[in-house]
Amino acid sequence: VATEEDKRINQENTEKEKEAFDICLKKIEEHGLEMKLIDIEYTFDNNKVIFYFTADGRIDFRELVKDLAAIFRTRIELRQIGVRDEAKMIGGIGPCGRQMCCATFLGEFYPVSIKMAKEQKLSLNPAKISGICSRLMCCLNYEHQVYEENIKKLPDLGDRVQVLGTNKTGIVMDINPLFVTAKVNIEKSDGTIEVEEIKGEYLKVVEEGVVKPADVEEIDINLDELKELED
Repeated sequence: VATEEDKRINQENTEKEKEAFDICLKKIEEHGLEMKLIDIEYTFDNNKVIFYFTADGRIDFRELVKDLAAIFRTRIELRQIGVRDEAKMIGGIGPCGRQMCCATFLGEFYPVSIKMAKEQKLSLNPAKISGICSRLMCCLNYEHQVYEENIKKLPDLGDRVQVLGTNKTGIVMDINPLFVTAKVNIEKSDGTIEVEEIKGEYLKVVEEGVVKPADVEEIDINLDELKELED
């Protein structure tokens, strides 16, 4: 439990961090370094000051460290962080209207991929699947395991399937992993097509990959453009 003395030291450190932030900003400008200062942290015992920053590449900040060490007369650490860590430190409101997961309860970051968004049948519009950090939203990972399990219970797009207990056959044109259903173009005896949404448990694959949906190639092209959201 923090004592009154601990609280006093913490408050003093907070005030010193604000002052150190302004000083560091000026020094970064003086040295002409292309880096963005995000936050500063004094260790409780004041033995070290940590400066968190982002940058597009490697930064030679040796001269900056010398200047800061001379000013603060303690150990200096400049720590480069990613855009996700930046968002975690700054905080904010996510697209869902709630406080960002990373700034509240998310202890560490887990890999998030475009494949997750695709399997969850989400729009591949970057504005709809990326967070404040301009990277894929962490919440895409929360239910992904459920979607993966449900997809295993469904046929692939383009497969010819038979509806169990009937003589109906058709081509799978879409799947819904959330409800474990597939939209099937049922081929009727008069040559017409009737679209039915059928539970995966009632479908049996009789021939794989009969048809390649027209939009598959277009989606793959978009995925290449969206890869940068995974970084």
